[in-house]
Parts: sequence; structure tokens; C-alpha cells
Amino acid sequence: MKVLVVEDHPALRSLLVEHLLQAGFAVDGAECGREAQALLEVVSYDAMILDLGLPDMDGMVLLEKRRHTVNADLPCIILTARDAVQSRVDGLNTGADDYILKPFDMLELEARLRAVLRRPGSRMNTRLRCGNLMLEPETRLMSVEGQSDPVALARREAMLLEELLRITPRIVIKERLEERLYAFNEPVTLNAIEALVSRLRRKLASAGANSRIDTVRGLGYRLLGTTP
Repeated sequence: MKVLVVEDHPALRSLLVEHLLQAGFAVDGAECGREAQALLEVVSYDAMILDLGLPDMDGMVLLEKRRHTVNADLPCIILTARDAVQSRVDGLNTGADDYILKPFDMLELEARLRAVLRRPGSRMNTRLRCGNLMLEPETRLMSVEGQSDPVALARREAMLLEELLRITPRIVIKERLEERLYAFNEPVTLNAIEALVSRLRRKLASAGANSRIDTVRGLGYRLLGTTP
């Protein structure tokens, strides 16, 4: 799951990004509307947390502009100090899924974000399967039929497995994995994805999963179910 945080206050933006990273999300932060719009036009997100009082444009304008990007149906939580009823009505009518007033509790914000992502049709609302393997994206727990104990995956391991499971048996392009698993400006070493795939392969084998991750040279990876 990848989230865009649009907040002009540097300290608050940093706190939001760090908390969501610790909660298991990949996160990009934007300090103004133009930066956020540029990201929305090229990066696929699962949700956006949006401050309305941005320095270069009103957050409502950005909320409207997202409809003309690759994130046209992106779930959005407004996070703002504007407490007027009309502001809440306008935000929800413009397409926001929730409206949270500042000051707020970080754990409540996380809970509301997860609630939005669990709604019907969202990416987080589905258990993903391949062969005897199942993943619950929200909890990052991988389980294998016939095994009593689920396996807890590290954040990026779970995100990698989720991306593979969502389009199995098709190929996930390596560049797509880098986009989904890392922040936009986060440095990614040449062998970061390869090392991550290697760790996940070992965990799948150790858990007894009858699925394998194939490397498609020059393109990326795909998850294939096999017979036990």
C-alpha cells in the first residue's frame, strides 16, 4: 500500500510520513499542491492524506484535479484545521472519503486510513491467494494451507508479495516494483529488489508454499502456483 501525504508543515509532514512507514505503508510526502499534482500524474497510490491550507493552491482544487490523473479514483482523507460544517460538506462532496480535524491522534488517523482502504472495491479489502498461499495485506500475515501458524513478513516483503499476488501469473515489471515499494525520492540500490525477492523466496520455501517467484530476465518477476 502506497500513500501520498500532502502537508505543508514540515514537522507534521515528517511525523505523518514516519508513522505511516512504521505502520507498513510506502509513503511519499508533498509540501505543496503543485508537487502533489506532479506525483499524482506519474505515481500510482492507494490513498492520499490531504491538508487543505496549502501555500500554492487550496486543497479542494487539488482534490478536484486528481480526477484527471492516473489516480482518478484515489481514496482521500482530508486533514485540516477548517472546522466549519460547510468545509466538511464541500470536502466530502468533492470526493473526500473522510474529514479529520486538527489537532488529531495519529493512531486514530491510521485507523481511519485502514477503514477507508477496507471499503468494498479497495485494494486492502481482499485476501490474496495463489496455490496454497494466502496473504492478508492489512496484517502482513502470510499463511499456507495445512500449516497452523501464519508467517509475519517484513513491510517490504509483504508489499512485494502483494504486488506479485495481485496480477499472478502475469509479470510485474521491476520498475513498477521500485515505484510501489519505495518513496519517490528514496534512493534504491541496484540490487535492492533482487535481495528482497531472494529473502521472500526463502520464506515461501520455508513455509511450505507451493508457489515460486520466477525471474523474467530483463523485465521483472512473476508468481506461479505449482502442484505440491
